[in-house]
Amino acid sequence: MGVGRFVYTAILPLMHDQAGLSAAAGARLATANYVGYLVGALAGIFAPALVRSRLVLRGSLLVLTATLAAMPLTDGTAAWLALRLLAGVTSALVFVVAVNSLLHRLREHPAHVTGWAFGGVGAGIALSGLLVLALRSVADWRVAWWAAAALTALLARAAWNLRPESAPETPPADRAQAGPGTLRWFGALFVCYTLEGVGYIVAGTFLVAAVGQGSPGWVGTGAWVLVGLAAVPSAALWSWCGRRWARPDLLLAALLVQAVGIALPALVGGTAAALVSAVLFGGTFIGISTLTLATGAHLRFPRSVALLTAGYGVGQILGPLAVAPLLHDGYRGALLPASAVVLAAASAAVVLRIGFPHHMLVVRPPGTPDGDRRPRATPEACPGAAPHPPG
Repeated sequence: MGVGRFVYTAILPLMHDQAGLSAAAGARLATANYVGYLVGALAGIFAPALVRSRLVLRGSLLVLTATLAAMPLTDGTAAWLALRLLAGVTSALVFVVAVNSLLHRLREHPAHVTGWAFGGVGAGIALSGLLVLALRSVADWRVAWWAAAALTALLARAAWNLRPESAPETPPADRAQAGPGTLRWFGALFVCYTLEGVGYIVAGTFLVAAVGQGSPGWVGTGAWVLVGLAAVPSAALWSWCGRRWARPDLLLAALLVQAVGIALPALVGGTAAALVSAVLFGGTFIGISTLTLATGAHLRFPRSVALLTAGYGVGQILGPLAVAPLLHDGYRGALLPASAVVLAAASAAVVLRIGFPHHMLVVRPPGTPDGDRRPRATPEACPGAAPHPPG
């Protein structure tokens, strides 16, 4: 899924130079993928049978691979839009099935173990960047897409026998009701995560192209490889930190770090700034998602994951569209507004910290007497219990 969803970022400069893709059309292709991803994520939320189906997993893996292989077979923007839309839907379904299986089978393990599995998204980003980096001087954009399809097929074969989550044999345990004041905290969290969706996705889509404008040819793709490598341990690291510091504080810190990382290539320029930016961005975007969704579960707000997913997905759709008018002179002009939006998300995180209920009880374990209300972590409360990554 990491390759199928994010290889477009690495190939975008090649399509811009070799296939005549305009900056505005590039933004529309990105938006189509994010629309598809939102549709797939919400389908997984509201049709739980999908996330327990091996047929859905295998079919999505095959279709995702096919969409990559089909990209070079046409040079029409309309066809590319349809393919990236379908890639978004299938990427989301693959991720939802994998995450639910992961949380179901590792529920007794520490949260950082689950975090390492989420690092697979980062590994896919790094592999896609390495692939394009190796091909850019010897092949064109069409070969890059076919190579990405071949890599995705190999990884799909490795994931072919993944067992989805089993259907529950008993009704889920009754959850405690949200307490007074929860709406205010959840509202701040929702605004924060929606704004993060807008700001993060601009960098996630255009960082390679923006860095490549003022640096040697390898730097942009090399920065994308670093984004992926930094993302591999990030969910585990932020999960580990969540055992020692309050999640609202960590969320604020991660947003501030990400804002700096997004702005660096536009403010400073040069190879060093680009590489530092990649590490800061890659090390935070998955962590912000895991922290946010864990915080929503902690607040026990009804359907918190679904609502946060929707807000984040809408933010991803709006991001490329909002900066499209700024892309006439290149992609760097989009990074500063994106950084400003992430800073606005950090401001919402400041509001979240005010009076935050750190010691709310999460859930009453099944079968325990009413008087025995021990705090207990559930898969939904664990960092990473999200039906999607920031991507």
